[in-house]
Amino acid sequence: MLASTLMLIALLCAGVFIPVPYSEMSPGPTVNTLGDHDGEPVLQISGRKIYATSGHLNMTTVRVTSADYRMNLVEAVYGWLAHDNKVVPHDTLYPDGKTEEQSTQENAEEFSQSQESAKVAALKELHVPVKSWVIVSTVGKATPAEGKLHAGDVIKAVNGTAVKVPDDVAKLVTKHKPGEDVVFTIVPAKEQAAAEKEHKTPTRTEKVTITTTTSNDEGAKRAIVGISAGTDHTFPFTIDIKLADVGGPSAGLMFALGIYDKLTPGSLTGGTFVAGTGTIDDDGKVGPIGGIEMKTVGARDKGAQYFLTPADNCASAARDTPEGLRLVKVNTIEDALGALKDIRAGDTADLPKCTTKG
Repeated sequence: MLASTLMLIALLCAGVFIPVPYSEMSPGPTVNTLGDHDGEPVLQISGRKIYATSGHLNMTTVRVTSADYRMNLVEAVYGWLAHDNKVVPHDTLYPDGKTEEQSTQENAEEFSQSQESAKVAALKELHVPVKSWVIVSTVGKATPAEGKLHAGDVIKAVNGTAVKVPDDVAKLVTKHKPGEDVVFTIVPAKEQAAAEKEHKTPTRTEKVTITTTTSNDEGAKRAIVGISAGTDHTFPFTIDIKLADVGGPSAGLMFALGIYDKLTPGSLTGGTFVAGTGTIDDDGKVGPIGGIEMKTVGARDKGAQYFLTPADNCASAARDTPEGLRLVKVNTIEDALGALKDIRAGDTADLPKCTTKG
């Protein structure tokens, strides 16, 4: 018995000091997009009439261990056994050796983009015009475009062909062979910003010639200049989303619904506690997110009765739904608005359901 006891103690000590390549996810804070956070409204709208709201449209989050945190064997086993936590391979959260700073920056960029898409989706649903244009999102280091194009530059045309959506840029560039010149017609970012500030449309453009190079990523070799293209928007009034210490794109749907609620008479929820998650694009399509099991737990712990669930996350969420929480399957913002209409009317028998099959 003494030998067994000593062996057990040795194994426990070893477990404390043996690092394992895993990270942990757990339920994070949930915030009502219709309410306040840290003393100020989450959604701040000016220049347009807003209406009183009631109930909850809560966005949900997931806590994760940091990139440099090294979990030991005991913690991993405890996490596996704990119902409300989830232990996943470290590379799932931080692929390719991504640092904490890189992950934070990426999450911040995704969060910012999700806010823009939420605004666009909500206003489109309300038939409020939104001006959009294609911009340079990023410029790669040591690429042909470095120093010639800059983030925020508006791309009007490539080799004289008008650009309407971000994908047009890559299609027009890859029509060329590596080493050939491509001419970008742009409005510099500073001029675009100055014009927006004065509510004007810039009229002066510049032509920038860039010599393409060969791609070095996976897949077929093609001509590139080293930029990624995106979309920027001008809104007819001001919509600010004030929520610090949150990253990633998964709050897009709930932000869009919160904006819609504030800009329309009545209450979307009818006073009910509704939470949810999901990315959203400019056209209102809802996309899947990570950590759905953690988000449903966090929502139910705060008192949510209904949870708007991206269709692609339904199967995972349905396998372990917290008691008292009803999952509602959504593919688009229109689906979500339709479900909320039924919820506030008390007509919930036919709400789209999540099952373990999807």
